[in-house]
Amino acid sequence: MTRIPVADRRTALVQAALRLIARDGVAAATTRRIVAEADMPLASFHYVFASRDELMAELIEAAVESEQRDFAPVLAGGDGGHGVGMREAVRAGLQHYFDGVRADPDREKAMLELTQWALREPGFERLAQRQYARYHAVAAQAAADAARLTGSMWLRPIDEVARILVSFTDGLTLAWLVTRDDRAAAATMDVAADALAALTAPAASDGHAPAASSTAASRTAASRTSDPKAGRR
Repeated sequence: MTRIPVADRRTALVQAALRLIARDGVAAATTRRIVAEADMPLASFHYVFASRDELMAELIEAAVESEQRDFAPVLAGGDGGHGVGMREAVRAGLQHYFDGVRADPDREKAMLELTQWALREPGFERLAQRQYARYHAVAAQAAADAARLTGSMWLRPIDEVARILVSFTDGLTLAWLVTRDDRAAAATMDVAADALAALTAPAASDGHAPAASSTAASRTAASRTSDPKAGRR
């Protein structure tokens, strides 16, 4: 009999748990059902995981890393990035994320189910907190990469930007899972890209954002130019 490496067993069990949770919910993902889904003996589970909780934690890590890869091709600057604006960078990153959701909706259903289960079960809140800590860390890295790629600076703290981005992607994901409406999702991503880009300014040559007073003055001047009544106030 071919011996399966431990890393491969762990991956197979995590993927089996993901399928079970997406299909039947977290409560159905017992160790016996997970190994049956993975077509492994029960002893294989206890050989690679100390507990079901450890598997759940690894499932979260694997799913978040998969979502991080959805952002990476755009925000790593691999396409040459010069001349790309923040709005375009954010919109492209959201599109890559959404393409990942469309390609693997079961992953998203499982993660939503896992969040709700962890919030309902006493003592398991830490799993939901860990899940969202990882989401926020991925979003913060994506926001920092977008700023670097576009020569921009965020006008709000990066952690706040990350929370806003996660809120957008949460709503986008859940709405699409319910409706499967690609056009509505595209409209949502357009609005999100506009809103996030409005929270940035071009980085000055010293690597810092323009002073708030000069930024505000520029916006005021722009609004007066576009408002024919401004001069009569």
